[in-house]
Amino acid sequence: MQIPIQITLRNIPDSIPIKKLIMDEAEDLDRFFPGIMGCRIVLDNPHRHSHHGQLFHVTIDLTVPGKELVVRRCPDEHKSHADAYLAIRDAFREIRRQLQDHLRLRRGFTKQHVSPPHAHVRVIFPHQGYGFLETKDGRELYFHKNSVLHNAFNRLKAGDEVKFHETTGDEGPQASTVEGLGRH
Repeated sequence: MQIPIQITLRNIPDSIPIKKLIMDEAEDLDRFFPGIMGCRIVLDNPHRHSHHGQLFHVTIDLTVPGKELVVRRCPDEHKSHADAYLAIRDAFREIRRQLQDHLRLRRGFTKQHVSPPHAHVRVIFPHQGYGFLETKDGRELYFHKNSVLHNAFNRLKAGDEVKFHETTGDEGPQASTVEGLGRH
């Protein structure tokens, strides 16, 4: 790390084993992503005189190029935080997930959500229970009434725009999961 790790223990006696665990976890993050610019960790026990036992708050503030990642783990959300060691490990696990997500975005490895293709209903045969779509590239695809979502087959008319998924049937390409757009 470019800036030394800052560890703050609030309402907790100075503990070498806790500080060692925090240092080990932070060094593991640094090996995973050497570009970390700074890391601040606060372990707090605000309710040390509570009748419900000690519940630890953990805050990790990690500075990386272009972003600041923060994790706040509060005992109200996580009853296992009666153990300081569990609370620390849990918080570091969460900050590692955030760091992985940040790295994926920087590297461009995010999922691309491709919307299904659109077509127009070319012809429909309501009594026979099938029809044909015309795709944007001029191809014709068969579809069956069971492929139309929301039981909307009877509401489809020639010229309606739909989105669909293409599959291969017994006699070639066909449309499945057909869904009307607009007024449907």
